[in-house]
Amino acid sequence: MKAVILCGGMGTRLKEETEYKPKPMVEIGEMPMIWHIMKIYSHFGISKFVLCLGYKGSMIKDYFFNYEMRNSDFTIHLEDRKINIHNQPTEKSWEITLAETGANAMTGSRVKRIEQYIDEDVFLLTYGDGLSNVNINSLLEFHRSHGKIGTVTGVHPPSRFGELSIENNTVVNFNEKPQLHSGGLISGGFFVFNKKFFKYLSSAENCILERDPMEKLASEGQLMVYKHSGFWQCMDTYRDFEFLNKKWIENKAEWKVW
Repeated sequence: MKAVILCGGMGTRLKEETEYKPKPMVEIGEMPMIWHIMKIYSHFGISKFVLCLGYKGSMIKDYFFNYEMRNSDFTIHLEDRKINIHNQPTEKSWEITLAETGANAMTGSRVKRIEQYIDEDVFLLTYGDGLSNVNINSLLEFHRSHGKIGTVTGVHPPSRFGELSIENNTVVNFNEKPQLHSGGLISGGFFVFNKKFFKYLSSAENCILERDPMEKLASEGQLMVYKHSGFWQCMDTYRDFEFLNKKWIENKAEWKVW
C-alpha cells in the first residue's frame, strides 16, 4: 500500500519560508515537514510513498536523492570516490516515487497524474503541510469496514486564540492553541481511497480535489468520515510554523508517534 502526499503548492501564506523552498521542505526542528508526515505513516508500517511535486520540486528530489549523505556520517575515498556510510538512517527501507505533476496543477489533477504508480486497490492520500497523531491502522480498518470508495479524516480545528481557564477572575490555565470541540468537523486530510476514485478525477490543471470530485463522491454516498479527536495541525502561516517548532523543541510534539 502506498501513501500519496501532495507537495506541489506554492504555500503563499507562508511566504517567509516558501519564497525559497516548497512548503513540505520547511523545517520543523531540524527535519522538513515532509519527513515528519512520512514518519507518521512509517510508524504504522507504510513505507512506500508517492510525492506529487510541483513548485520547486527539484529541491525535494535533491533532498531524497542525497538522503543518506545528509543524515549519516560517511567516509569518502577521493581517489576512487568510494563512500562508506557509517550510521545508516532508519528510513533506508522507504521507497519513494518522486513524480512531477506540473507547476500550476490543482490538487485533483496532481492525484490523477500519479495514477500509474498506484497498483494496490487501496491507497492513502494527505497534504504535505498537515500533522496529526491519527492512528493509521484504525483509519484503514474503518475504511475497509464500510466498503465505500473514500474516507476522510474529520478533525476539530485548533483555535487561533489562546483559551483562558478562569476562577474568580484569576487565570488558572492558559492553553495557547486548543482544539475546538464544540463546532463541526473539518477535513484534516489523511484520506483513504479505493482506486475507483481515479474515475472522479481529471488530469486537467483546474481539477480541484476538494471541489467536484469530493462533492460528487459525497452526493453518491461514497464518502465516509473517520472522526479523529486527537492532535491535528496544518502549517498555513508563519504563526503555525512557530507553533509547531515550539512543540518540537519543548518535546511536546503530539504527532511524534514513532
